[in-house]
Amino acid sequence: MTRLPPHGPLALTMGEPAGVSGELALMAWLARHRDEQAPFLVLDDPARLANLAALLDLDVPVRAVADASEASSTFAEALPVLPVELAAPVIPGQPNARNAPAVIAAIDRAVDLAQRGEVRGIVTGPVHKATLYEAGFRSPGQTEYLAEKVGGARAVMMLACPQLRVVPVTIHMRLRDAVQSLSTASIVATGKILAEALQTDFGIPHPRLAVAGLNPHAGEDGAMGDEERHVITPAVAALADAGIHVFGPVASDSMFHAQARGEYDAALCMYHDQALIPVKTIGFDEGINVTLGLPFVRTSPDHGTALDLASTGRAHPGSMLAALTAADEIALRRKHATVRHVA
Repeated sequence: MTRLPPHGPLALTMGEPAGVSGELALMAWLARHRDEQAPFLVLDDPARLANLAALLDLDVPVRAVADASEASSTFAEALPVLPVELAAPVIPGQPNARNAPAVIAAIDRAVDLAQRGEVRGIVTGPVHKATLYEAGFRSPGQTEYLAEKVGGARAVMMLACPQLRVVPVTIHMRLRDAVQSLSTASIVATGKILAEALQTDFGIPHPRLAVAGLNPHAGEDGAMGDEERHVITPAVAALADAGIHVFGPVASDSMFHAQARGEYDAALCMYHDQALIPVKTIGFDEGINVTLGLPFVRTSPDHGTALDLASTGRAHPGSMLAALTAADEIALRRKHATVRHVA
């Protein structure tokens, strides 16, 4: 049965062309019937993807489309690709800064499509940040770049797998800087965005948040640090006053085992690795990144460019498939919530 998309197809950006994003897009199209995959289009070089399909012996016909409206009707028979021109030939495993503008252009075009309502969500392929920086990219990562593109919204990065959802309050910065920048206000703002997203995007009517401590053993009543007492505990109290079911600060070394995970719907963590290590350990092949707080849906696979696997056919498509499915489900929930609100 053909699915009717709520607002056009999903848009999948190319990511680093020397990595695995292209072949994962091809694999995701092949899984469209098995996984009831919603229609998506890829912003990439059609010839590159066709050559990659031939190299990997993947039976994926690639078809260039002029705009997003052609994608849904094309998707059943071929992978629709909205062309993005690359400046240099792609060598698997070897990023080229000359192609960085095309990587950024794919993101920009996807954002424009989403803001115009021509696609119902964006799935971004993993990028090679060092190559983008070499080409003049100034944002720490795609999450921050997307926030800048929509006027400086507070974008919150959620990492999720079937067994766990986590959100770091501070994201792509040195650990020293993360600790210094942590504040009660930032924890409260992030917690509120998270709680609202769990309701609207994940269909959880009364979400439960667990807030991690910063120091070992959540500070041991001040013996190992006072951030819990002076920064995190006041934030937990403010979130509770706002009507959110929240508890903490909890020692992070004991909040991610199976029994503990049953007590909350998402964990609010203080820094990047405190959040990402458990979710990647528990569900690496199915983990995804969901950006909360944007006016459009954005997800991505929760893995890097995997340069060592590029063009080998050994890359696992699980995270890409999960990111596409999550974007589709979130878009549907947002549409239904809007319809109920209007009604």
